[in-house]
Amino acid sequence: MARIAYLVSSAREIELADGSRHPTGYFAEEAVKPYERFIAAGAEVVVLTPDGRPPLADPYGLEHFFHYPEEDQDFFASVTRTFHHDPDDIRVTLHQTTELDLVAARRIVARLTARGFTPAEAHALVSKAAKIAWQEDRRLGAVMVSEGLDGGLSAGEVQAAVDELNAAAQELATERKARLDAIPGFREPTALSLLSDEDLAGFDAVFTPGGHGPMVDLADNPDVRRLLAVLHGKQAPIAALCHGPALLLSAPDREDGQWLFDGYRLTCFTDEEEDQTVPGKLGLPWYVDTALKNAGAVFDDGPAAWISHVVVDRNLITGQNPASTEATADALLKAVSLR
Repeated sequence: MARIAYLVSSAREIELADGSRHPTGYFAEEAVKPYERFIAAGAEVVVLTPDGRPPLADPYGLEHFFHYPEEDQDFFASVTRTFHHDPDDIRVTLHQTTELDLVAARRIVARLTARGFTPAEAHALVSKAAKIAWQEDRRLGAVMVSEGLDGGLSAGEVQAAVDELNAAAQELATERKARLDAIPGFREPTALSLLSDEDLAGFDAVFTPGGHGPMVDLADNPDVRRLLAVLHGKQAPIAALCHGPALLLSAPDREDGQWLFDGYRLTCFTDEEEDQTVPGKLGLPWYVDTALKNAGAVFDDGPAAWISHVVVDRNLITGQNPASTEATADALLKAVSLR
């Protein structure tokens, strides 16, 4: 049975560039999905925090728009593919997916098909409206009504589809938080600081989810340094997601004086993505992307922001963003021969 150290930040606040404090913690989706995947695969998962304090779910990560149901996200991707064929041709930002109602496309199409449109006709109508909404930074429903692309739906019916999506997303966020709260290790984690090097050697891998918390208590931590040195010394998988790769900044230098992961290909939450988040707009004191590059990483991000992207280089596994959650977890399971 593989034994995985599930290292989670216990930070509750992050200091912004102007010296003010902002709530933080771990990102709920990135924490619950890999944990449940590892348990289902038969791994022993030990939840660790640097100081043994229970981790806190970042309130920002519990916003409904980070928890759109997968069927709605997949359908939205099928819509955007109708007006771009290369990811370099389009940038779908966090603003566009959270404030323009574009992810409600599937539910609007369902209402159009109920009125007699074929699925293909309804998809084409919504896709045309979505392209205009994306180009002109307008809400999807307003575009459909004003441009005559509503297929006979009233503004109220379109808004009902949006409200239905948001309610489903909020329900999913609440459900994920409840599942995390029910995990004993999240209520009473093991303190990394109390584990000896011999204890650390008993782990077969480490996984760290994101949220801005790792920037606070994992990026310059002597106990994280010990964990990385021990696991890397036996070439055990080291996996981190989104902001989680901030823990790599705690890694010691090699005998040649270079950073332990100098020259490794890796990814993390990019500066482009960070600038779209609330903490990024408020002003962070540093960015994980830039810090890892400066440390000596060969940075490898995806062809566009917010899409799944995972990089595996030797025993190092990194995922770029929340969309990379499942793929990063699966890469670790493969590395420990559980997939």
